[in-house]
Amino acid sequence: MTEGRGVWWARISYLMLAFVLMAVPLLPLDTVPRSYAAPDILLAVTATWAVRRPDTLPAPVVLGVFLLADFLFQRPPGLLAGLVILLTEWLRRRSVRLRKGSFMGEWVTVGAGIAAVSLAHRLVLALVMTPQAPLGLTLIQVILTIALFPVIAGVAHLALGLRRPAQGEVDALGHRL
Repeated sequence: MTEGRGVWWARISYLMLAFVLMAVPLLPLDTVPRSYAAPDILLAVTATWAVRRPDTLPAPVVLGVFLLADFLFQRPPGLLAGLVILLTEWLRRRSVRLRKGSFMGEWVTVGAGIAAVSLAHRLVLALVMTPQAPLGLTLIQVILTIALFPVIAGVAHLALGLRRPAQGEVDALGHRL
């Protein structure tokens, strides 16, 4: 079965954006430690993509991106990748219902998912007694990531054309979105 070119362009766009979002924090631009935690933009972009166009974001792509991010950022390999897979699949199942609702409902759902991923990540690290950042920094990161979601959704809509499909919308092959 052949998929439309738009689906492949969306996947390639996600991969390119993900690689840029992973490369920028690795650049030695500022060597002074910050007193706050930056938002997890890659997680917010992935959540936005999963809730808006789940047909263009297959699980192996998300797994590959976040597994690479785990290795690059020296996190426990596979832990955050697995949690993000659970988040994207949860959002994928709710995308049809969220499409009918308001943006506020979408924001709350994505925010709850991001908070759940962060909490589960901290709990697993605590269970295996792995050193982790202070709780305050994690809370700042979660709050900033959730607060950044409307900006990312707006930029994705304007710059990439990533919008929620309308009810009954079909792709080029006649499949319901």
